[in-house]
Amino acid sequence: MSTGEQRAVTTAVVAAWADAGFRALQRLCAELDAMNVFPVADSDTGSNMLHTFTAARDAVPDEAAGVGEALTAMARGAVGAARGNSGVILSQFLRGLAEACSEHAELDGRLLAKAFDHADRTATAAVVRPVEGTMLSVLRAAARAATRTESDSAAQVAGSAADAAAEALTRTPEQLAVLAEAGVVDAGGRGLLAVLDELVAVLRGTPSPPRGTFRTAPSGRPSTTPVQEEQPWEVMYLLDATEDALATLKEDLSAIGESVTIADDGAGTLAVHVHCADIGAALEAGLRAGRPHQVRVEPLTRPMSVRGRSGSAVLAVVAGAELAEICRHEGVTVLGVREGRPVDASAIERAIADLAAEHVTVLPGTKELTELAEQAAERVRGGGAEVVVIPCASPVQVLSAIAVYDAGRRTGDNVVAMAEAAAATRRGELKRAEQDAITWVGRVSAGDIVGFADDEVVLIAPADRPLTDAATELLDLLLASGGELVTVLLGASAPAGMTEAVTDHMARAHPEVELTIYSGGHTESVLSLGVE
Repeated sequence: MSTGEQRAVTTAVVAAWADAGFRALQRLCAELDAMNVFPVADSDTGSNMLHTFTAARDAVPDEAAGVGEALTAMARGAVGAARGNSGVILSQFLRGLAEACSEHAELDGRLLAKAFDHADRTATAAVVRPVEGTMLSVLRAAARAATRTESDSAAQVAGSAADAAAEALTRTPEQLAVLAEAGVVDAGGRGLLAVLDELVAVLRGTPSPPRGTFRTAPSGRPSTTPVQEEQPWEVMYLLDATEDALATLKEDLSAIGESVTIADDGAGTLAVHVHCADIGAALEAGLRAGRPHQVRVEPLTRPMSVRGRSGSAVLAVVAGAELAEICRHEGVTVLGVREGRPVDASAIERAIADLAAEHVTVLPGTKELTELAEQAAERVRGGGAEVVVIPCASPVQVLSAIAVYDAGRRTGDNVVAMAEAAAATRRGELKRAEQDAITWVGRVSAGDIVGFADDEVVLIAPADRPLTDAATELLDLLLASGGELVTVLLGASAPAGMTEAVTDHMARAHPEVELTIYSGGHTESVLSLGVE
């Protein structure tokens, strides 16, 4: 860029700003990480903002028809790479700018002010529960100053916005007690100010102004907060979803965690972020809304090793001796549950404790066992161990999770892979009705054969119908919506010839689908099906 004030934001200004903003965040990265105390003190705000803005810079096209096209490319790059709360908000700031000027070749001062206002509203809408004293407060002050500046000069408008952002940043410790305790301003707000200062510098053709460290008093870092202990995982993924699914997704994530932010790239892809204790539930919420991909899970707490504990372990809690042996053969520890005999949370708690591992992933084989495992996990976490329960409603989901487990992979990656595999497995069951009942499909009499798909009755057959016929019909119903792999777990009541009947039918009707059949030994179902 040549020196001299630019009265408009052009494609050249956008490209220069993207590079300058990247270099500013690069210089500040360690400082921002050290200032990071809210919403959790996990020392990654600088890293997250730098990673997000690097992708935005790299996405700027060499040639663009106008500033709208250039900013749109930046925004999509940022959303695709957004990390943490600060990264999501930064990506939505860019998206708001892009949307406001999508049809403009360049922006004068008045158009830039409108773009700032839209960016403020877009970023705030991405955060389910906005908090005063954060990056959003700094952005709001910048947007208000921009709209109050009546000038055609983009440089003057941007300068007013940056100065207001700096003033707002100094007030963040007054708005958020955790910042005052640590003697720092909001780290995300500081990063945003750096990006705004670089826009001003590019427009004015001068170096960005020195802003200092914004530390208000020397202080040690705060200890792990209760929120970190209750919501120990940061779950992030990209999601291809419709606008109609967005409201439900926000509700689902808010019910299981905190710091929920959802960024939209304007082209159907969402960047989802939540702090939670239940990784599986966060992924299931995404699966209900669309197709999650590029999943990342990071611990929000990094505790010292617990005395007497080391390494990681997987515990499967399942019914049926044969199923238990299958799980053991795959290299995981098993707590076998005898069907018909009650099990309580204390038994699962003891099994977790006996593993003496710093991190334990629990795979319970039913909804009831999942509830008990959650209770047990809460008690063990109080002793310092990290315990993640991956919710499974069927033993076939346990098998799907175990199938992707890799002892040589790092713990967080294993948890993600197993949770994704379990959540993505569609379930089917074939049972004998124990009593008369009314279902959505029709009336059921005691002894009838009932087929379930993900807990919904989809098949009712008379008691005298061959179980093999009912099994193959249920398979066809489950595969009607697609599938590449079918796992069949035979119960103790499965008749002789079931394996051959299922194998022959799959070879004729679904030759493209991989089939695996096990004898599980459980008695509750004639058979359980998993479709992936």
